[in-house]
Amino acid sequence: MVQTILRRDEVERATGLPRSTIYAKIASGSFPKPIQLSARAVGWLESDIAAWQKTRIDARDGVAA
Repeated sequence: MVQTILRRDEVERATGLPRSTIYAKIASGSFPKPIQLSARAVGWLESDIAAWQKTRIDARDGVAA
């Protein structure tokens, strides 16, 4: 099964978060870790970003995890 990998600029657009906030959230464990694509490139699984978005929406709506 092929999964879509999003690059950082796509993740920034999808989440509305700037780069510094994304990396701060990764460091605190509250955002998915990226996948190393090459020596200087990383990406995130689209499914991981969608799951993170769902948890934020559920938190807003008061849905228990």
